[in-house]
Amino acid sequence: MKSKNRLRTTLNIDKDVIKSIKVIALNRDSTQTEIINEYLKKGLESEEGLNKIPGYLIANKKTYKPDKARKKELAGFIKVKTPFDAVKLIEDSRKGETE
Repeated sequence: MKSKNRLRTTLNIDKDVIKSIKVIALNRDSTQTEIINEYLKKGLESEEGLNKIPGYLIANKKTYKPDKARKKELAGFIKVKTPFDAVKLIEDSRKGETE
């Protein structure tokens, strides 16, 4: 069955993994594709909290679920001995010009 949300690709999967997928698919009266998609989705869901990309850079904010505790942890101030230009520092670091 073709679906608009599917993309055909080639993966190199270990033999023992594909054997397990085949057994699971047979036991569930399902397809290998459905089993692989299910397990990939579960794996991706467990990675959600590890996203290091700032929210403003994420294209689809509707599905983005930021970790509120981590966000609060990152917000704050730092004290330094000498003042610095934060904008210039960021621009220089983007160009690879760090001190």
